[in-house]
Amino acid sequence: MDRTCRGRAVHDVIVVGGGPVGLYTALLLRRAGVDAVVLERRTERSRHSRAIGIHPPALRALGLDGVADELRARGIRIRDGVARSAGRHVGTVSFSTLPGDEKYVLAVPQAVTEEILERRLEEDHPGCLVRGVEVTGVEERAGHVRVAISSEGTDTVVEARLLVAADGARSSVRENLAIGAPARRYPDCYVMGDFHDSTDDGDDAVLYLEAGGIVESFPLPGHIRRWVVRLGAPLADPTAGRLADLVGQRTGGGGGPAPNSMLWAVGVQARLADRVVSGRTVLIGDAAHEISPIGGQGMNLGWLDAVDLAPIITASLRDGREVGGGLRRYERERRTRARAARAKAEINMVLGRPLPAYLLRPRNRLLGTLIRNRTVHRGVARAFTMQ
Repeated sequence: MDRTCRGRAVHDVIVVGGGPVGLYTALLLRRAGVDAVVLERRTERSRHSRAIGIHPPALRALGLDGVADELRARGIRIRDGVARSAGRHVGTVSFSTLPGDEKYVLAVPQAVTEEILERRLEEDHPGCLVRGVEVTGVEERAGHVRVAISSEGTDTVVEARLLVAADGARSSVRENLAIGAPARRYPDCYVMGDFHDSTDDGDDAVLYLEAGGIVESFPLPGHIRRWVVRLGAPLADPTAGRLADLVGQRTGGGGGPAPNSMLWAVGVQARLADRVVSGRTVLIGDAAHEISPIGGQGMNLGWLDAVDLAPIITASLRDGREVGGGLRRYERERRTRARAARAKAEINMVLGRPLPAYLLRPRNRLLGTLIRNRTVHRGVARAFTMQ
């Protein structure tokens, strides 16, 4: 461990997981003067960008130390979402009706987001991110959390006053603590990929509401566009060509012959941990609540977890307050937010499922009429941006 974060007998906080949520949590805690160290299993940063959308509430939170400014400089501002069907315009949801200055969703590849957060943490607090560390056990003892870890063939134990688990939907910390997280599975599968942008859609997000199921299209930096196709069953051996064919069949257009950087097929499920707080351990992000990727809420929800959690931890460590009461309130509030996000994702998935033409056309006409209503339009814009 490095000069700043290594060699201590007991840390204030150990954060398990060096993805965007874990890195941001550590930044918040370090900014508040908390001795936080991040343990990450991967030996290097992933180049696979799944999450791409940063919503206004999260962007405001990321304003610390210029992180949001750098993200804005490297992202695409999506100000309008356009719905089409059978080559016709259904409606446009404009985010110009949103409150505040961030009247857009910022599209940034997850790999870029992680790069910015990791670099900021390393520049300001060298050595706080430790890679190649696998958590093999968690035990609470005498007011501390003992974390058994394995690194480069060596097993050891590190301790902290509090443990934050930001280690994803397959959380090893959650498993070690025997916290249940029953899965809710859906009849939806998606295949997505990043292609050279050959459309004329500019910075607009486009939703194709087609009889065979929805196709989604989002701009990314570097003249790239992400295409997402809804399927009723997993696509065996997904390829760029197969995805391009699916896009073309449903929309009459699509990307180039090969994805620029990403190809991913996924079945959808949701998990809500039975409890978010266990003694001196707190689950955040996907470890606490796995949400369908449709709607792009997961990473943002994890960041907002961190925003609520960091002051509770800081006050407890600084003032010697009992942390339990604050964590219980945190648990109630964040579980409520997670349930709302899950319900919103479920609505999005329902709207994207196949419909026969005799139902699709009147459904789309109704959607177009509703979107033109000012009150409904504003509500849809807020819902799509987690406000």
